[in-house]
Amino acid sequence: MSPLHVRARPDDLAPFVLLPGDPGRAEYIAANFLDDVTTYNTYRSLLGFTGSYKGLPVSVQTTGMGCPSASIVAEELVQLGARVLVRVGTSGAVDPALSPADLLVVQGAVPLDGTTRQYLENKPYAPIPSWPVLKALEQAAATSGNPHHVGLIATEDAFYATNPESARSWNRFGVMAFEMEAAALFLIAKMRGVHAGALLTVSNQIGDTEFIEEEVLRQGVHRMIETALEGLLLLKGVV
Repeated sequence: MSPLHVRARPDDLAPFVLLPGDPGRAEYIAANFLDDVTTYNTYRSLLGFTGSYKGLPVSVQTTGMGCPSASIVAEELVQLGARVLVRVGTSGAVDPALSPADLLVVQGAVPLDGTTRQYLENKPYAPIPSWPVLKALEQAAATSGNPHHVGLIATEDAFYATNPESARSWNRFGVMAFEMEAAALFLIAKMRGVHAGALLTVSNQIGDTEFIEEEVLRQGVHRMIETALEGLLLLKGVV
């Protein structure tokens, strides 16, 4: 049987998987970066594609927004044989050193979401990416020459419940940005014995009255995707 939501067979999927939240971004990756693309899932708009990047088999799987959806997708990808899961998404910054369209290599995620809390039965835990993946993504980011940062983020559930002052207060504990999926992804990867990491593009500073211009964000996202794929190439034969 195929999983309930990612309706694919194990041979449809590559071991290396990029995880955008947005189905439009999944389509963009497949159309602009991958060769010989096939579509393996459209159910619930959780679009999934498999192709190759510079000869490396790569899948791209939409997660949807938030940890509940992302955790379902991650669990089902592992069932299908995925070995490396890399989130590629956007984030709201709380560190003034971050500028719109900067790249953030995630070192760890403060779990402010309910999904990790349910998995952990309220036990304290520090969700972190797999070291080989973190190392490869940072190396790819450094090699690209584009502005990038390595650091801690927070994962939250309620986009519109975020209070800018409260969010920015996390910066004194080292949190650089907020997003909505990474903590659960890191936890599930550790539990299921696979590898995970995350790259984020800064969309704005939390509390800004306007978002980044669409074209500037598009360029930042394009650089992020390219960096993630180059990082996957570094992992070939390592994980």
